[in-house]
Amino acid sequence: MSKTVLTSPSGKAIGPYSLGIGAGDYVFLSGQIPLDGATGKLVDGGIEAQTQQVFDNIKPLLANAGVTMEHVVKATVFMTDLKEFAAMNGVYEKNVVAPYPARSTIQVAGLPMGAKVEIEMIAWRGAK
Repeated sequence: MSKTVLTSPSGKAIGPYSLGIGAGDYVFLSGQIPLDGATGKLVDGGIEAQTQQVFDNIKPLLANAGVTMEHVVKATVFMTDLKEFAAMNGVYEKNVVAPYPARSTIQVAGLPMGAKVEIEMIAWRGAK
């Protein structure tokens, strides 16, 4: 099984982990928070702006692995406040492709750098 570490123009890992790993037919993305790659800081704005930035960070990682959102089979969303679920979900729906990936959404006590949302994904190169 080959293993390829994925990089992104939108930033680098903020700790001792890879942004993503390609392993065989699968691509595993670490949880992405709404970092602006140019500044290294969280984007300004609420849950909608943060969720969109997460997808803006995810898409280049997938592209570097030779896949797109159409290949995503599983997503896990971590949120600090599930009262903002509907707003997050509206942005999420605009970025994912039907048939939608399986998904879990979990409320957590906190996320790195004070982010409101973090999303991790698994893509399968055989999808679509």
